[in-house]
Order: sequence, then C-alpha cells, then structure tokens
Amino acid sequence: SHAGTGLRIGIVCGKFNGGITTRLLTSSLDVLLASGVNAKDVVIAWVPGAFEVPIAAKRFAQSGFDAVITLGAVIRGDTGHYDVVAGECARGVQDVQIETGVPVVFGVLTTNTIDQALERSLPDATNKGRESAETALEMVSVLKGIASLS
Repeated sequence: SHAGTGLRIGIVCGKFNGGITTRLLTSSLDVLLASGVNAKDVVIAWVPGAFEVPIAAKRFAQSGFDAVITLGAVIRGDTGHYDVVAGECARGVQDVQIETGVPVVFGVLTTNTIDQALERSLPDATNKGRESAETALEMVSVLKGIASLS
C-alpha cells in the first residue's frame, strides 16, 4: 500500500514504562514504512511520561504534521495516580485533535498489570502500536475524503 506516501507523521512516546513503549513504537514504524511513509518524514519525540504526551502531540499537530500517534503505557498501581494520569492523557489527546483538526491517535496502553501491557505490545497483529499507525493512516484518508466533498 502507498497510503502513507508523502505524509508527515509525528510520534510521541512516553519514557515511563519505556520498554513497553518501544515495542509499540517498533510495530508502529513497521506499518508506516510498509505503507509508503518515508522514514525521514516520521519524527519521534520522547517525553517523560503519559501526562506530558498531549503537549508534545499539540506541537506536532500545530507544525504541519498530517497525523500524530501517541504511544506509552500507564499501568495501575496501588494509588489513584493511574486514574489521573490515564484520564488526563486521554482527555488531552482528544482535546488536541478536536482543537487542531489533525488526527491524534491514542495508542497509550492503560492496563491493570504489566502482563496485560506486554500482551498488547507483542510483535504481531494484536500490537496496539500497529493498530495506532493503521488508524492514523485511515483517519488522514477519511479527512481528506471529507475535505474533497466541499
């Protein structure tokens, strides 16, 4: 497929639980490159954690990128910190795409256990990084199709 030819894609990765994030990133890059996105048109920004993802995503969206993929992992612990971080990250990502009109895909895992995060980042078709890249490409296509109707 050449669905990604000519597209610029920003990827925001959370360093916290970075081993999981790296697995998501690898699968995401596999999809983008196989879809025709040029490697030089993919820019990756690593931020401290999921809470910081939305502001980096906003910078990409405001800088002419066609889509932004957000990747990371928030794993439930013994405190309420998980609920705040996961919820605010998701809300922030949604706010960015609504405000800018640029697809910003939420590929941040929110799991109860490390095992669940590992399962969702396996190097196969179930990898959520892969799914996020596919969603980004599809949303760029959908929005271009809608724009062509006017």
